[in-house]
Formats: sequence, C-alpha cells, structure tokens
Amino acid sequence: MTEPPSLAKEAARLLRQRAEIGGEDLFLGRLTRAQVLELARDARSREGSMPPTVASASDAAVAQPTQPATAPTLLPTSYTELRADALSCTRCRLCEGRTNVVFSDGVEGARLMVVGEAPGANEDKTGLPFVGAAGKYLDLLLATVGLSRAENVYICNVLKCRPPGNRDPMPDEIQSCSPFLAKQIELIQPEALLAVGSFAARLLTGQEKTALGRIRGEVHSYQGVPLVVTYHPAALLRNPTWTRAFWDDLQLLRRVLDGT
Repeated sequence: MTEPPSLAKEAARLLRQRAEIGGEDLFLGRLTRAQVLELARDARSREGSMPPTVASASDAAVAQPTQPATAPTLLPTSYTELRADALSCTRCRLCEGRTNVVFSDGVEGARLMVVGEAPGANEDKTGLPFVGAAGKYLDLLLATVGLSRAENVYICNVLKCRPPGNRDPMPDEIQSCSPFLAKQIELIQPEALLAVGSFAARLLTGQEKTALGRIRGEVHSYQGVPLVVTYHPAALLRNPTWTRAFWDDLQLLRRVLDGT
C-alpha cells in the first residue's frame, strides 16, 4: 500500500507550484498555529525523505565576515538574567507604549535562529514573536525544510517592543535594543542565522545602505555564524512574486545546515 504524502511535503509541493505559476493569494485564515506546528513536527520526523536540492552550498557565493552589528554593552551573562533584564527594559521610548516585551519563542538549543524586525500588534498582545498571519506563513515555510520553533528554531526580533502603528524602527531604538540581540546570538550559539526583512538583514550584515534584494542569495557571516538574509514573510503576503526568491533562500539555508 502506498504511504500518503506528509503534510510538510504537500506544503512544499504547493509552495513550489505557487512560485512557478506566479500564484497570487495564499489564505491561512483556517490554519491554526497548532496545525502549522503539526506540519513542522511532521517535517522533522520525515527529514530524510525531503526532495534533493539542485545545488550544494559550495555553489553559493560566500560573503566576507562582517563586523559585529553593535558595540559591546554590559548585559547579564546568563540567558535567564538576560531575559529578565529585557522584560524590564526602559532603554528607549518604546517602553512607554508597550503591552508586553517580545523577547523570543522557540528552543534555546536551536540549530537555527530567525531574526525579524519588530513586534506587531499580535506580538505585543501575546508577548511572542511571529504569531499573526506572517508568523503562520513563516512556520509553514520552515516546516517544508524540516525546521520548527517547537524543536530546532529560536525566533526573536531586532526590537523587543512594538513601534507605534507598526512604523519602521528608528536608528536610536535599534542602537538601544540591538545589544540584546547580539547577546542572544552569543548565548544560543545557533548553527545558522536567518534574517528576515531589511532592518534585520542590514544590521547583521553591516550593509546599512544596501537594498535587501542586493544582499540576499548568498551566505554572509555574523561573528563566524553563517547568515542567510531574505524577505520578511509579511512582505511575501503583500508581494507574492517574491515567494520564489524566499524559497531559493530557504534552500540555501537548508544546504548550510546540512553542510553540503
């Protein structure tokens, strides 16, 4: 009897077809966060059955290591104390309007750290990053390559508090908050970093004046950790034509983690 295809494999197939035919809308409204995480667990259990990629990591251009994104700042040296410090932070104006500090989600012993830009309304309400429509999409995309915040992914943002009206982060806010991110990377020690969105990508690559489209598609390095940058999942929902580029970046990330 033929075994039915896994949910994750089906999701990967649909995403590939959507990218190839230039499909427009992707509706996740009926898909709960628990169902998305189920996809991820299924992908993890069947990691060995994933379709092969078309190129190896050696085929990808590797950028020269960049300087640390932020100057050293005195912060706690334990993860528990660092989180507690962030939860009571008043280093910038964003503390005045927040409901919750959004520190992280996922596992501390993660292979991959995903870095976004800043919390939105749903994140501010729950205290967790990537829990809205963009978060569902991110979980679905990660599941297609056997990655899950439930098992092997740690997720955080450059800013830990929501900017008013979801406006772009201000330079002084990034300067105040980014030492927390630098310390998170140091303590988690991931095998690879995935920066989603312009602000995270520019900060971690050190290419502050370069458009995201010009720095994606290659492997960078942040303090010796392989770094792949790509579009934010929210941007994919607004601009479906970028889905193929994100998919290519995800395959590059998978090859980095596989060491092939």
